Amino acid sequence: MPTPRPTRSPEVVHAATPAVRAAGLRKTYGRGDAVVHALAGVDVEFSRGEFTAIMGPSGSGKSTLMHCLAGLDTATAGQVFLGETELTALRDAELTRLRRDRIGFVFQSFNLLPVLTAGENLVLPMQLAGRSPDPAWHDEVVDRLGLSNRLRHKPSELSGGQQQRVAVGRALLPRPDVVFADEPTGNLDSRTGAEVLGLLRSAVREFGQTVVMVTHDPVAASYADRVVLLADGHLAGGLTAPSPDDVLDALRTLGA
Repeated sequence: MPTPRPTRSPEVVHAATPAVRAAGLRKTYGRGDAVVHALAGVDVEFSRGEFTAIMGPSGSGKSTLMHCLAGLDTATAGQVFLGETELTALRDAELTRLRRDRIGFVFQSFNLLPVLTAGENLVLPMQLAGRSPDPAWHDEVVDRLGLSNRLRHKPSELSGGQQQRVAVGRALLPRPDVVFADEPTGNLDSRTGAEVLGLLRSAVREFGQTVVMVTHDPVAASYADRVVLLADGHLAGGLTAPSPDDVLDALRTLGA
């Protein structure tokens, strides 16, 4: 579990058109007596320039919600919008291009190619898209992530924290509309996890990035500006500027 974040002074969350939102979102698995309603009509918005954590008991639908918001899974019903673009109306090829160009991903498993260096992994998605990163932005991201002296190293030569830094940089480099992070500290020790969470907060505060993170860890969630709570596929409340204790109390109420 990451160590608690330092106390921060109140900050104003950017108010603007939502970076991503869901309307009447439903996701059903199975049929008949075996049907499971992973999402049962969820309406939720995520503001631009905000760090939001999605939490809930096991089976609450939090991972399913993130996967539908990110276009990694198809909804049974309802709509998902990235800015003004409706993801749920796109064809597969259009959705692939949108994920490539406008969405960043950070996963629990770092998903780095072992045969490539850190620097090559960092720019690979943009190269596959036929794009080149802005040199100044590339250097700023590398510097902020503390990777300047690690770019020539392969993943096997990096610590878990360094590998996750590469994954965070890879997500930030294309300047996506939203970065989705799925349990990004799950494979890290508490100190390294705190560093990665601090980097995600910095991406929001210093770069204006929007971050949506699924986590089971109340301390990790306390790095967020807001926590969205799910239970049994429904929205079950939320918290603003949460502390770990606030999150724990809310989860206890949900029976987590």
